Amino acid sequence: MSSFYIPIVIHLDDTADPGGTLVRSIRSLVRENSSAAKSQWATHINKSCMRSLRLLTISYRFSVACGDLLLLENGWYVTHAGLLRLARRRRCVGMHVEPATEFSEPSAARWAFKATVYKSARCKGFVGYGDADSSNVSFRVQGAEMRVAETRAVNRALRKAYGIGICSVEEIGSFKGQTEPTGESRKTPQPTNGNGYGGRTVRDHLCQIIRQHKLDPNLVKAYAVDFTGTKALRDATREQVEKFVAHLADSVEKDRDALNCQLNSYLGQKEGAV
Repeated sequence: MSSFYIPIVIHLDDTADPGGTLVRSIRSLVRENSSAAKSQWATHINKSCMRSLRLLTISYRFSVACGDLLLLENGWYVTHAGLLRLARRRRCVGMHVEPATEFSEPSAARWAFKATVYKSARCKGFVGYGDADSSNVSFRVQGAEMRVAETRAVNRALRKAYGIGICSVEEIGSFKGQTEPTGESRKTPQPTNGNGYGGRTVRDHLCQIIRQHKLDPNLVKAYAVDFTGTKALRDATREQVEKFVAHLADSVEKDRDALNCQLNSYLGQKEGAV
């Protein structure tokens, strides 16, 4: 599979603000976002959420009405469309996306991609990786794991480029206990295993540990199932998975040899990659 390049044409200059037009536009957007948020999430919105929304609006000019943001578990999440619109406003030059073949297994519908965002012609690039398989995507998008992996990679690269510590909806899979929005936003696929403003997914941390310490993902998954006491990892709660990831990180730092012995005890089990 060949890589591809996505040009982004810019028509808006954020650096110019003749007559205070941009300031007035942002003030208007703050009011619009406040009204839209109260309308869509009337039973879930609170003062803290409204303050965060105001800051996000002023800093990045995200629009609730345009679908740039969603409220999930009292935290604001940026959508793929919101990140792309931000890149356009900030005069992003383009993105380079290519498959990470060493982490992909097409026969098992397991994909990984690398995305590089170039903020300017001289920018060396901000890199993000994304992966997807049937175990970490919503049932709504199963069968399209390759596109999900591409989207996750682009989103992570964009967040790095523009300093946004907000998980994108498309980066994360199924989400238990999510806040259900009303109206048109219900059509947007809902994430799982997500985290709030400024955080990152548990899966991100787990994959980082596996890559950094070159652990066998099949054995790690088997260990996780045993650790959480579930029949399959997808049956584990978020709290159980968080405890396992914390335990794994602590074990690999304290005594990697002992951890490898523990993992090797699961060699006879046939488990899919994490």
